Amino acid sequence: MTIVRIIGVYNANGTIGGELAYWVGARLGLAHCALCDITHGLFRERDDWRHCSADLPAPFVTYHRDDQPPHVRLAAGGHTPVVLAELDDGTVRWLLGPAEIEACGGSPDALIGQITLAVARARLGWTT
Repeated sequence: MTIVRIIGVYNANGTIGGELAYWVGARLGLAHCALCDITHGLFRERDDWRHCSADLPAPFVTYHRDDQPPHVRLAAGGHTPVVLAELDDGTVRWLLGPAEIEACGGSPDALIGQITLAVARARLGWTT
């Protein structure tokens, strides 16, 4: 089975109100998303994340808690943040959970490394 895309699900809602609530909550220490820390800076997507994710053999797409499609929600099992792999047969497989993403310490390079290891452990391949 080969991966056609990598999916990240943030521990935040994607509405304007949800984004604002997360931003304020994160500044006050009331909200946290390790995946957000890796992909975004204070106001926008991080350049280092953009460069790292561009080197993946499949696109990296993201959803929020409230806008993930049903098949992604099912694979995430109610956990956020998570990183999943969508395969060429349409199934979605778990790659990284909240603790593994948190262990990346906000580093895009560390997340790419963890994704690479998870793909190897799961014996998945990349479409080329």
